[in-house]
Amino acid sequence: MKRYFIHLQNKEYTPKDATVLLERARELVRGAIVRDSRVSKKYIEFDTSIPDSMGIDDLVGRLQKISPIASFEHIVEKDLPKDEAIKHAIELFNEEKYWGTHEALEAVWKATPKGSERDLINGIILVAAAFVHDLKDERDICLSILGRAMKKLDGASGSYHGIDMDRFVGLVNRILQTGRIERFTI
Repeated sequence: MKRYFIHLQNKEYTPKDATVLLERARELVRGAIVRDSRVSKKYIEFDTSIPDSMGIDDLVGRLQKISPIASFEHIVEKDLPKDEAIKHAIELFNEEKYWGTHEALEAVWKATPKGSERDLINGIILVAAAFVHDLKDERDICLSILGRAMKKLDGASGSYHGIDMDRFVGLVNRILQTGRIERFTI
């Protein structure tokens, strides 16, 4: 089995549609696995696995009955240098591809010794994971994970690989204080 994130263009759906879109995708791609769907402003993201006998073009062709293709990515563990992995994670975060952000930062987090930097990376991963749940209209889970993220981000400030951590922490704090989830760029 090969795993892919499929990103369809989104012009009309909201996170409230994630479950319906997941069911529709599963109907369209019998023989493949559609694990999850997430709906951002720009994309409908499907986390899929296909058997070796099925080509990605076949899967994409079927899913385009929902909306036109924007992109797809074969998910394989990447061993990128730290700076490159973080830069890639920032790009993914800003595109609202939060699960990809998590994936990109996980190897960096695992390779970082215990301490404040490791906690900071884990905090960023948790914010991305929280936003994954927001894309599935799971508000309470999102807020809970953001609370866990803030524990990891305690004391984070300044710039981390171009991320303004004061702004980042402030925006997460504002979400937790107001209860209103507003996704942001970094």
